[in-house]
Amino acid sequence: MSKGTLFDKVWDAHTVGVLPSGQTQLFIGLHLIHEVTSPQAFAMLRERELKVLYPERTVATVDHIVPTENQARPFADVLAEEMMQALEESAKEHGIRFYDIGSGSQGIVHVIAPEQGLTQPGMTIACGDSHTSTHGAFGAIAFGIGTSQVRDVLASQTLALSKLKVRKIEVNGDLRPGVYAKDVILHIIRQLGVKGGVGYAYEYAGTAIEAMSMEERMTVCNMSIEGGARCGYINPDATTFEYLKGTDFAPTGADWDEAVEWWTSIRSDADAEYDDVIRFDAAEIAPTVTWGITPGQGIGVNEVLPLPEKLPEDDRAIAQEAYNYMKLHPGNPIKGTKVNVCFVGSCTNGRISDLREAAQFAQGKQVAKGVKAFIVPGSERVKQQAEAEGLDKVFEAAGFEWRNAGCSMCLAMNPDKLQGDQISASSSNRNFKGRQGSSTGRTLLMSPVMVVAAAVSGEVADVRELLPSHTL
Repeated sequence: MSKGTLFDKVWDAHTVGVLPSGQTQLFIGLHLIHEVTSPQAFAMLRERELKVLYPERTVATVDHIVPTENQARPFADVLAEEMMQALEESAKEHGIRFYDIGSGSQGIVHVIAPEQGLTQPGMTIACGDSHTSTHGAFGAIAFGIGTSQVRDVLASQTLALSKLKVRKIEVNGDLRPGVYAKDVILHIIRQLGVKGGVGYAYEYAGTAIEAMSMEERMTVCNMSIEGGARCGYINPDATTFEYLKGTDFAPTGADWDEAVEWWTSIRSDADAEYDDVIRFDAAEIAPTVTWGITPGQGIGVNEVLPLPEKLPEDDRAIAQEAYNYMKLHPGNPIKGTKVNVCFVGSCTNGRISDLREAAQFAQGKQVAKGVKAFIVPGSERVKQQAEAEGLDKVFEAAGFEWRNAGCSMCLAMNPDKLQGDQISASSSNRNFKGRQGSSTGRTLLMSPVMVVAAAVSGEVADVRELLPSHTL
């Protein structure tokens, strides 16, 4: 095993060869597909009379266009129904494992693969979805890819990629009460910018990262792409192994021991060389809320909206564009901003631990009058587990809607959409113009507990004020 970073080790282990272009032909160990970016890719295969080379390395589910309220087939949305049928037929034709609605294992692709143990350390993983970086939480190198690349992986199980530089991002110390993994990654993106990671893989490290659960680590890695990085990862450790042990696809017996030995060996070496190292103090991170139209336009909940003239010159134009679109005003506090819709879910924050935290803060409270608030579990398994723990009853008693698994109001390729210029408090990952289904809809990104705080307050609120000790 060569010395160096985990990225280097995994990249080298999966290199098939170097192409004339100078790019690496990289073998992909696991290919995840869903109904949005795969139909065209399968059509391209049929045009070329190609088969899926390794169907056992491809796993399919449906998530983006799936309704979370009424899931009766055929779907009311004709295009959504066509996409569903296309994936169902292609999976059957090529012998691909497919987790359909009602299978008990359907859900957001970046939720179901980790919870089943499909995602493992040392893997290369690809999916036609930006947030594939989520899987890096396990010490995998995971890439979001386009439709033509989905075709390439189906046909050859390889991708042509240029090797990335590696930036180590350390977060050291203890997070304060009311501060979560979502705040950590929003803070990192705020500081480094949405283009700061271009050309890089991000390796997240430090005592605050090491103290996180696997689901918290997934939240951090999930949004690497929002900081411009091609992928983000965390070195596997005892927390990783404990999460994977006993999952559907985890090795067993002697194979497990051998796997743990291999997974441990691919960790970045103590003397690994990085292209860049940046450090953050966990204690300085506050509950963070975005105010603009990029995930980098975020501030602590108790800060005021920045004055454009005080920002770096390169950031001023988009700040002004954001203020015009968001109808917010520089110098005003973000706290107290009225909200219309509150959404907990998505591949960033739709896991069981997210729902547990949200339910803890929703307990005994009531959604403010005029606010539409709903909870969307990230998978059928998460939904089943939440209901077994009674979390659905807590949410419903507080006035939240309890939905079925799906991407819901993130990309909003389903019935869950903002109306007009509604403001949404969202635990998802993107606040682009029109992202949540309305060309004038406005999105404020925050942690699930901050979404709950907004729902019960009717406005952006500081979740720390809901803590027993009112820790500020």
